[in-house]
Amino acid sequence: MEQLIKREIVDGVAIVTMDAPPVNAQSRPFMEQLTTCFDEINDLREARVVVLTGKGKIFSAGADIKARMQGHPNPGDTYAHMRRVRESSNSIMECNKPVIAAINGPALGAGLGLAIASDILIASENATVGLPEIDVGLMGGARHVMRLFPHSIAREMILTGRRISGPELYRLGIVSACVPLEELMNAAMAMARNMARKSPVALRLAKRAINTVETMGLREGYRFEQNLTAEITKHEDSKEAMRAFVEKREPVFKDL
Repeated sequence: MEQLIKREIVDGVAIVTMDAPPVNAQSRPFMEQLTTCFDEINDLREARVVVLTGKGKIFSAGADIKARMQGHPNPGDTYAHMRRVRESSNSIMECNKPVIAAINGPALGAGLGLAIASDILIASENATVGLPEIDVGLMGGARHVMRLFPHSIAREMILTGRRISGPELYRLGIVSACVPLEELMNAAMAMARNMARKSPVALRLAKRAINTVETMGLREGYRFEQNLTAEITKHEDSKEAMRAFVEKREPVFKDL
């Protein structure tokens, strides 16, 4: 089978590249490989952080429209397809390592969903995001977009297909940085390497906290975080971080 999702590990960073020319459209093999890739990363000790990007000029153009036009002829095909779509983005969101989306070009529809499922977004100046579903006979993406975009802008994107550029994404506070395309991976890797120097245990627990408290009330969310604090202080990495802070040196984490 053609490998549509490539992975390499550099300095504790798993670089995941979507490589399905010409536009990184999300076919069934694409989604299955992406989900498998992130499932595997959960268990790779040598990977502490993930950078997700697209090969070529496009991050991901979203659904494979040509494949969708063929329909789902067998009973249950429609629901199996919808599950694949959900789980491809869920595998990113639920990954126990931080995920940085390096948006190298257009991220449209389900492609935008993959970016939003990541923890941190960095865009190139030529990046654009949008929900073209309204113009191609599809639905989807509203819930993802409404997590990040302001009320009126989110609805305009959904109802008109409006696209938003990288610089505008930065102005709106949607992405952490917007840089020239040639600097995108360097910026993403600099951030990823910084994270990779942290305690792997702390990163996993912080990711769990982020995912859990987002939909909780203040009181319940704060209690959940306090419980994680109690959990991590029993770990050797926590003790080492405290010793290193007092001794004014870099910590040496064992991730045991």
